Order: sequence, then C-alpha cells, then structure tokens
Amino acid sequence: MNVAFDHVVHYVEAPEEAISLLEKKGIHAVEGGRHEKRGTYNFLSYFDLSYIELLSTYDKELVARTEHPPHSFLDTVVKEGFTEGFSRVALRTTNIEEAARKFRRQGLTVIGPEAFQRKRPGGSVIEWQLLYVGDQNEELELPFIIEWKESDEERRKELTERQAIRAHSSGAKLSRITFAVKDAEQTAQRWSSCLERPREEVFIDETLQAKCQAIDIDGIKLVFSSPIGEGTVFDVLRERGERPFLVTLAGREAGGTFEVCGGLYRMEEA
Repeated sequence: MNVAFDHVVHYVEAPEEAISLLEKKGIHAVEGGRHEKRGTYNFLSYFDLSYIELLSTYDKELVARTEHPPHSFLDTVVKEGFTEGFSRVALRTTNIEEAARKFRRQGLTVIGPEAFQRKRPGGSVIEWQLLYVGDQNEELELPFIIEWKESDEERRKELTERQAIRAHSSGAKLSRITFAVKDAEQTAQRWSSCLERPREEVFIDETLQAKCQAIDIDGIKLVFSSPIGEGTVFDVLRERGERPFLVTLAGREAGGTFEVCGGLYRMEEA
C-alpha cells in the first residue's frame, strides 16, 4: 500500500508546557495553527515530513458536543475524556481514494475522505483530506490516512523555508512508535495485513518487560508490545487500554526515557 508515516497525535492540555519540556531535550516545535470551527489548535515537531502533533483545544465544549466520525482522532480524544498522552497515528498517501478502496475490500469500516483546512500563523491556509478506517472487533484503533493537497516536495520546501523543518539541536530523528497491546504478534499480523507491510522478528524489550514485534513504514517502525511481566506496558494496558504510549527518537547521545504531558519519550544514541 502506498503510505508513509505522517504523524503521531499527542493530546496535551498546555502545549507551551510540552514545548518547554521538549526544548530542554533539544527537540524544537513550531506553531501549527487553528482548526477553525473545530475547537482545536496544534504545535508541530518535524522530523523531515513526519512529525509529532501536540494537539490541544481552544474550545473544549465545542469539541465535546460535536458529533465526530467514528474512528476519527477527535472521536478518540473525546472518548478518552481529553486525557493527555499519545492518541493516534496517521499515515500519508498520494492516492486516498485507492487507499479507501483497498480498506473496503478488506471488510473494514471506511469513512471519508473528508476535506479539511487550517490557518497558519501568517494567515495562509493549508488543505488536506482525511480517511478514517476502523474494525469494530479491535480495541486498538487503526491509523487514519491523510493526503495533503501539496506534494511532498512542495511541502518540504515550504516548511524548510519557514524553518519548521530544521535540525534539532539534539540531532534527534523519529525512530519508532510503541503501542501497548494484549497480543503483540496478533496485532502486528493484523496491521501487516491491512497496510501490506511485512512483520519483523519478535524480540523482548527488558526495559518495558514486553514481547514486541514491529512493522516498518518507510524507516519509522510501529512496534507492538505485550507484557511478559509487570512493567510499563502492563501498567499502560491496565490504566488506559491498548494505545500508542512511547515515541523513540535517535539522537547524538542517549538521554533516557522521560514523560511529557502523559506521553513517554525515549532518546537513544543513533
């Protein structure tokens, strides 16, 4: 399937606090903009065209009372009671209609694509389409799909000129997103089938006390982890259920694991 990793959504109550914590680790973020009539706004930390979205609300009541499409990221945020932490991942495509057809052939619930836009701080408008995909039998939400109006080359040029894309002082690059799930191999098989990407070898992460299996999305790994004992993954499943919970960055030196507004970040030496 023609997809690349686009972004991970990190819901935060106070983006300024999250940015301050990230900057202390040598990770910069820029203002994204407001999603007009939707009650949300964001800040973005870019790693080339992939990024971490620090999503927040300027009108929480509007977000809460709006009927969001099933399997949308705002539906997830509202269902989770606006709890801080990583929420969803998005994959980028250049043919969203073809992606919709493929998912429908797999028997999945497909909603969209829907057109969206937001204002940048300078007043310009950015446009995209979103496709929501779901399986009623699965607890972990599948990625949602995005197609930007501009090409990758156009976006990279514009974002570089605005210095939204620039080297982080830590040298950090986005490496992997780790999910807490009940059965790592079963979930990896499901996502591998849906996204048409092979699974990697099963491994044990002693620091998480988890059995893990990954799929690679053009250099960024989605790692599914299930507990083999009491530890971080066990705690995430018990407290919040299946979900993304850890973003790993590869930089010039290891910086350990640290928490930012309900989400765990790990800095490893590249």
